[in-house]
Amino acid sequence: MLQRAAAVGVGAAGLSAVLLTHLHSDHIAELGDVLITSWVTNFAADPAPLPIIGPPGTAEVVEATLKAFGHDIGYRIAHHADLTTPPPIEVHEYTAGPAWDRDGVTIRVAPTDHRPVTPTIGFRIESDGASVVLAGDTVPCDSLDQLAAGADALVHTVIRKDIVTQIPQQRVKDICDYHSSVQEAAATANRAGVGTLVMTHYVPAIGPGQEEQWRALAATEFSGRIEVGNDLHRVEVHPRR
Repeated sequence: MLQRAAAVGVGAAGLSAVLLTHLHSDHIAELGDVLITSWVTNFAADPAPLPIIGPPGTAEVVEATLKAFGHDIGYRIAHHADLTTPPPIEVHEYTAGPAWDRDGVTIRVAPTDHRPVTPTIGFRIESDGASVVLAGDTVPCDSLDQLAAGADALVHTVIRKDIVTQIPQQRVKDICDYHSSVQEAAATANRAGVGTLVMTHYVPAIGPGQEEQWRALAATEFSGRIEVGNDLHRVEVHPRR
């Protein structure tokens, strides 16, 4: 995560907040690096706490992560005279409603459906009249439709159920239970009336030259702009008039 942020010119100390849709390992595994590096590379005399916004259970995960890195934190405090306390963190847990209102940016949260993982949330981020919704891992659900209604862009995780269901291991097939297919994500975008669908977190990985195949599947359900959201891909979002 931090390497990707650095590639677009954002250092760890420049993070305004961390948003967690849910607590699956592939969504939180790099949290320790974020907490430690944002602390060590922040040279303010009195650095503000880093906000971590996520579903219930987030505080427990953050506490456990800091404990796991306890030795590292101790080493750094012993080494650097200007580091005297552990990383300053503030955790905010939400299942629905307003979650952020700072510097012209507002964030609203709504529940999603990634059962048996529960609770899970999506985020609607608004600034300067533009809106982006981060769906996270979810199957189609009314609460996501409502959160995404009229958004300028919907960033949605997608899987190819037509491919995954052909894999013999049941444990692999099980991921179809709680993720949206390309077509399902596109149908969500269509129902919500969003301007752009950004597909991300693909399963399986999109091979070279296969992007148009994925776009074509999405286009069966959504007539708006469709983007394949590879890491570092930039999508400009403007308010629709």
